[in-house]
Amino acid sequence: MKEFLKYTLFTFDGFSLQVLAIVKLILWLFMVGILLKTIKSIVYRTSRFDDAKKFSIYTLSKYVIIVFSFMIGLHLIGLDVSLLLAGSAALLVGFGLGMQNLFSDYISGLIILIDSSIKVGDVLEIKGLVCKVQQIKLRTTTVLTRDDKWIILPNTDLTRNQLINWTHSDTTSRFSVSTRVDFSSDVDLVMSIMEQTAQNFDKIRSEPKPIIRFEEFAESSLNFTIHFWSDDVFRIENIKSEYRVLLLKAFNKENIVIPYPQRVIHSSINNQFTTE
Repeated sequence: MKEFLKYTLFTFDGFSLQVLAIVKLILWLFMVGILLKTIKSIVYRTSRFDDAKKFSIYTLSKYVIIVFSFMIGLHLIGLDVSLLLAGSAALLVGFGLGMQNLFSDYISGLIILIDSSIKVGDVLEIKGLVCKVQQIKLRTTTVLTRDDKWIILPNTDLTRNQLINWTHSDTTSRFSVSTRVDFSSDVDLVMSIMEQTAQNFDKIRSEPKPIIRFEEFAESSLNFTIHFWSDDVFRIENIKSEYRVLLLKAFNKENIVIPYPQRVIHSSINNQFTTE
């Protein structure tokens, strides 16, 4: 057995790889796998953090362990890591200059995972695109749009550009829906219907209480807006649509008319008289 473990698989430029080194490497990788599973179990079992923060903590810990495990693994098979890095320093400098954008994405990924300004499950608006964070990696972040399209964003886009995080501190956000009614409508009745429709709609929160505002006397209508809070930030456009349908049915039931713009066109005929 000892002779088998000391058997040299190959030799290259003074470096010899023995069977024993391969066995050590396999055992080390097995231990690293167990360590990662243990850390994942501990992190996800705790109730001190939400799922998004647990994901960030575990992902960051995983990458740190993988880096150190890689260095130790090279040492176990007999490679001098310090000499390897020193010998490739010039190559790494040139490689780094050519890969600036890639390294920038990795640094941005570390920043996102450490400060938790963006978490899995957050609803973001970046460059007019509303999306939901599905996965955060060191180089890229995977998001899902309201059109159910999957987009992979470089992490640099999330740290360099101004963005809106709709769910940064709370999953509930405020939204609004506007409507117009005829000048002959009962203002109090209109506002009451808008409030009752919102209260009977389970996708709109009853607390905080919706706010109805009489916005203005428009050219051909009275304009109202309801401001409400909802938990489903990502699908809010669907909720607005459903509320408008319910509101229209309630208006029709009470004979409240939603007007359309009217234009009166005046024409003049110039009569020319000829005198002979």
